[in-house]
Amino acid sequence: MPARIPPLRISAYTATTAVGHGLAPLREAMATGRSGLRPNDFGPHALATCIGRVEGLDDTPLPAPWHDWDCRNNRLAWAGLQADGFLQAALAARERYGAARVALVLGTSTASIGATEEAYRRLDADGGFPADTRLPRLHTPHSLAMFVHEALGLSGPCLTVSTACSSSAKAFADAERLLRLGLADAAVVGGVDTLCGSVLFGFNSLELVSSEPCRPFDAERRGISLGEAAGFALLERADAAPGGLQLLGYGEASDAHHMSTPHPEGLGAERALDDALARAGLQAAQVDYINLHGTASTKNDEVEAALVARRFGPGVHASSTKGLTGHTLGAAGIVEAAVCLLALDTGIRPGTANSRTLDAVCGPQIRLHSAQAPVQVALNHSFGFGGNNCALLFGHAPGAA
Repeated sequence: MPARIPPLRISAYTATTAVGHGLAPLREAMATGRSGLRPNDFGPHALATCIGRVEGLDDTPLPAPWHDWDCRNNRLAWAGLQADGFLQAALAARERYGAARVALVLGTSTASIGATEEAYRRLDADGGFPADTRLPRLHTPHSLAMFVHEALGLSGPCLTVSTACSSSAKAFADAERLLRLGLADAAVVGGVDTLCGSVLFGFNSLELVSSEPCRPFDAERRGISLGEAAGFALLERADAAPGGLQLLGYGEASDAHHMSTPHPEGLGAERALDDALARAGLQAAQVDYINLHGTASTKNDEVEAALVARRFGPGVHASSTKGLTGHTLGAAGIVEAAVCLLALDTGIRPGTANSRTLDAVCGPQIRLHSAQAPVQVALNHSFGFGGNNCALLFGHAPGAA
């Protein structure tokens, strides 16, 4: 088991999703179960499914200084930075520590691939990209992190994490190591993923996409609803910024079982959970709320529900919020970390939106309806293709609850 780690303060956080820009609409959706999913109207050949689409991206190009970075994914990143005063908090950290001492760790599964798809749709007579799409930095998996690094005026470590749907959860783990090793004094973590043809048609080819709004853990669930989102958090050492909310621990593990199917007994997910508890110095019984990966795919929900049933008592409140936002892929970890942080801040324990009748494999931990009760410790599950598992534990600083 790993050793316990010093906690990190979460000085600011934000999320922009299909339910709205910033934390206020997300908090309201958590309390009421209001879903942001709607019939798919994305792309020239829209699939018959429901999606979680963020409003306002298509007609809002990036400001002039970043014209060469303009694409849907980076527009969403920029919109996400504006919400909840996060941009100002990040710039203040840069002034406090210096541009070279603030790390940036962002997760994404598609980056700017939507812009690359458009360039291929518009190939010229010679088979080349049209002149206005010949932007080499834009057509890379590192486009998101390079854009945000430049927009924030940072010169410290800059990392892209691309481990499918666990990407922006694992960003927290990378940031903790950077701070603990003295390579940075603060870190901006997060993730951004936007809808694109590769995602929609790729998941459809795997027969994972639902024709209706997703119903995680429902006995009659029919698959996932894809979404898009941006989210960010600012991490600092707890001794430098005491109080508030904290990252208590994290765990990572790889199933190495199958490219798109979890281990049937959830062994990698359970190891990630165990490592997160060990790093936080906590027991499973101390967790009040669990935000489940809960995609509404048949196998994920079955395996995850069995894991929760065998490791947690009936008093914990567990739910999936993908019925609110859709599955936001590489941004899922940061969005659902924001849900956990809101639960700690407000006591809102969200339900599992859209679901009506729980699968028989589910234990009493998984709840359909939201509840209000103090939350001292919250756990986030993020599981990605290839068995890339990550668990994050958040809590109040001592005396700050």
